[in-house]
Amino acid sequence: MKSKPNIRNRYLVLVDLVLIVTAILGAFALRFELGPLFFYYLPFAYWMIGVSLVLKPLIFYAFGMYRRMWVYASIRELRLVASAVSTASILVTVVLLIFYSLKLFNGFVRSVLIIDWLLSILFFGGVRFLLRLIAENFKSNNLSSPNLVNKRVLIIGAGDAGALVVRELQKNPDLNLTAVGFLDDNNSKMGQQIHGVQVLGTVKDIGKVVESKHVDEVIIAIPSAPGKVIRTIADICRLKGIPFRTMPGMYELIGGKVSINRLREVDITDLLRRQPSHMKEELVGYILSGKKVMITGAGGSIGRELCRQIARWSPSGLILVGHGENSIFESLLEIQETYPSLPLTPVIVDVRESNRLEAAFKKHQPEIVFHAAAHKHVPLMEMNIDEAVNNNVLGTRNVVDACVKFNVEKLVMISTDKAIRPANIMGATKRFSEMIVLDAAKTTGHAYSVVRFGNVLGSRGSVVPLFKHQIARGGPVTITHPEMKRYFMTIPEAVYLVLQAAGMANGGETFVLNMGQQVRILDLAEDLIRLSGLEPGRDIEIAFTGIRPGEKLSEDLWEEGKKFNPTQHPDIFQLEDNTNLKGAELKETINTLLSLSNKGDSVAIVKLADKMIPGSSLAATPPPDLTSID
Repeated sequence: MKSKPNIRNRYLVLVDLVLIVTAILGAFALRFELGPLFFYYLPFAYWMIGVSLVLKPLIFYAFGMYRRMWVYASIRELRLVASAVSTASILVTVVLLIFYSLKLFNGFVRSVLIIDWLLSILFFGGVRFLLRLIAENFKSNNLSSPNLVNKRVLIIGAGDAGALVVRELQKNPDLNLTAVGFLDDNNSKMGQQIHGVQVLGTVKDIGKVVESKHVDEVIIAIPSAPGKVIRTIADICRLKGIPFRTMPGMYELIGGKVSINRLREVDITDLLRRQPSHMKEELVGYILSGKKVMITGAGGSIGRELCRQIARWSPSGLILVGHGENSIFESLLEIQETYPSLPLTPVIVDVRESNRLEAAFKKHQPEIVFHAAAHKHVPLMEMNIDEAVNNNVLGTRNVVDACVKFNVEKLVMISTDKAIRPANIMGATKRFSEMIVLDAAKTTGHAYSVVRFGNVLGSRGSVVPLFKHQIARGGPVTITHPEMKRYFMTIPEAVYLVLQAAGMANGGETFVLNMGQQVRILDLAEDLIRLSGLEPGRDIEIAFTGIRPGEKLSEDLWEEGKKFNPTQHPDIFQLEDNTNLKGAELKETINTLLSLSNKGDSVAIVKLADKMIPGSSLAATPPPDLTSID
């Protein structure tokens, strides 16, 4: 393929010099129609040409008009041309007024200056956009080359994202993809064209359009589309044998840009998307912008996503705290690549080590802390009860103590729905951790709060990686019961709502996220099998291992008898709960719990948790199954 035409900017300077003279003489000609007055004012024209030839190229250079690739010119560049020409015209006018006051020439015609300004915008903008047209024509010729075989692509969604996808396909012929049409459920768009590509029908017409237009691939370009829409499109494409890709969901795009490079295969998170609720961005920006923010557990699934989303709000610094050096290193590299100017500080420290943790707080002086460091794998913690207590309870107490000692203004602890009437030690330790944070908020008056939510899709140790491993191995996929249900939320959505809750926190709140509807684990497994290009029951068997004693068929997110108040965000509620331990009683309980942990007395830990946490049933929990997901 031929290389793109490239007009060197030094040639563009020469063209501009010619256009400056042409615009000024053209302005005089339009004003005086080459009559006697035209020649009378020629001295003024000569002075105007001389001043303009000196000033305008300098102004254009200062505005960066000779550092642009004009073959990619857009509306932004048009604004640049208008700004540069207007600034240059104002300076030329000022200089000419000074010269006129010195009587260097006779007559000063204001209307000519205005006409020159209009012609300059037309000429300078026209030349630059002519370069764009030449480049577009060059690409079109390449696309029509008989040696180039392009895939025919159908775009689902005729909104901003769909328009951007088509534009990038047209700008990048090397992708070998040609858009043949849009589908969109907005009836007002029917028959309309976007970048020369027509809206052919609604999403319901996908089967018919795929056949009539001989579509080779479908691209779903609706970041706000709920899971049921993605599922419908995916099912039809699968039946037709057509490959399909999607733009990431709205929450995944937070802080990033919609681009062709973001297209990816449809995965389980897309099928379970919810309709994005309204965003109160000002809440988040107010608390994060210009602040030094620390994230504990920054190498984990939630911690890393917190880093991604917080980084876009321009904090004064981001402190990544974690025990695992590899995971912190990976988080650091990712954030550095996306936000190269953001000051990042990796801190390798175990939250159980109070002295080293306090040293980190003293050195880096965080103003806001998000506490996401915790052991979370339910069956594994059942086999390591003392470790669960040490990491989750002692670690949280150390973080809270450091926040209080160094006057951290806001602390947000990431909790779990398993803290409600806990049936396992992980849930119990998180409930004790909640109590520590909320008690500190009450005694100090600081804005320390808790955000509680259910399972997140794709986190390490969750059900999705386990099922994918079983599918890759050829099956079977193991599920305890066909009616087993769980709440699920994507990691980006959960973190987005955590930040929204943080923006509303004044101190002592327990925020509960609306997790939507519970999902059958069987449906989740079948979706994952189909997304792998296989059929459940035919290619991959699903085996039911039997519900374990004491295991819940569905999860509790809302505690019976508790009051949940609405907040400024429709997907965040505030829990009113007076059953938590407080003050001296809490301190004594935590000290006893940690003492038992140091002795390795798991039986006593379970008894104490069942006694002190309302509704706790740890003693009734059966022996753990390491391959199960609770």
